[in-house]
Amino acid sequence: MKILITGGSGYIGSHTIIEIIENTDWEVISIDNYSNSSEDTYNRIKKITGKDIKSYNIDLRNLADTECVFNENPKIKGIIHFAAFKAVGESVENPLMYYDNNINSLNNILKCQAKFNVPNLIFSSSCSVYGNVEELPVTEESKLLKSESPYAYTKQIGEVMVNDFIKVNEGLKAISLRYFNPVGAHVSGLNGELSTTKPNNLIPFITQTAIGKLECLTVFGNDYSTKDGTCVRDYIHVSDIANAHVLALKCLLNGEIKDSHDIINLGTGVGVTVLEAINAFEKVSGAKLNYKIGNRREGDVASIYADNKKAKDILNWNSKIGLDDMMLSAWKWEQNLSENNF
Repeated sequence: MKILITGGSGYIGSHTIIEIIENTDWEVISIDNYSNSSEDTYNRIKKITGKDIKSYNIDLRNLADTECVFNENPKIKGIIHFAAFKAVGESVENPLMYYDNNINSLNNILKCQAKFNVPNLIFSSSCSVYGNVEELPVTEESKLLKSESPYAYTKQIGEVMVNDFIKVNEGLKAISLRYFNPVGAHVSGLNGELSTTKPNNLIPFITQTAIGKLECLTVFGNDYSTKDGTCVRDYIHVSDIANAHVLALKCLLNGEIKDSHDIINLGTGVGVTVLEAINAFEKVSGAKLNYKIGNRREGDVASIYADNKKAKDILNWNSKIGLDDMMLSAWKWEQNLSENNF
């Protein structure tokens, strides 16, 4: 069975490929243009799984090139669409780049899903679609408030696109997975988050500061209405998220999803402040982190964490890796990068 992964050399995409190889007999095909990743990722996947990945260097905004992949690989049964720019701050600074990339790439994937009759789609969405929520934890029925960044808005638009598309294409189905804050690395320490630009997420900032790549970590604001004044997030290990994508696709393949387009949260259900995350890292690594308190960062919401009951009930999924092990795996990956001069 052929499954297409877009953004397959990226952070979550690569871990999902590993999950597929280790737990299914599916044949994986990957598309990536390496705008924020590297083809070296496939070598890391091979070290972990022993398998080579069929991959294409393609920009999904080019419809003709994208269609070539489907022509060369008939009877694809499912698409997991990760490929998107994802940095909140960067999207505020360069909104048109995000609208161009995230919206147009999804548009072409949907066109190909219809043209080549691919029955199943998993859309990689985000908890950012909820905006600055008023009630916690967030359920799938929570009202979507004004997006706090162009990145978040592209995910809101993306879900609407998928829903409207599926509605008029009988026989096609989709699940949008709204996941919270992916962190950590593969337990082997051989694969993790490797951005070609400055990190935009907290955990890479933490590990790069601890290893000496960055001089100091800035905590963006300590005056929020939270237990210690810093932002609250629902951190979830990347391998747990990868597992959920595989379970979601299996549900579609087995005809276990009633709605033609369903939406499911992926989170641990536990909110963690920035300072709590820092303390957890210092505990498991034994390193003392150099950090300072800075101003709030535009585009950040104060607090968000998930109600994950629907994921448990429908996907039979639950997060398995706790905060300490998330931090330990991220630190192991950072040390591996340092030893190999990345």
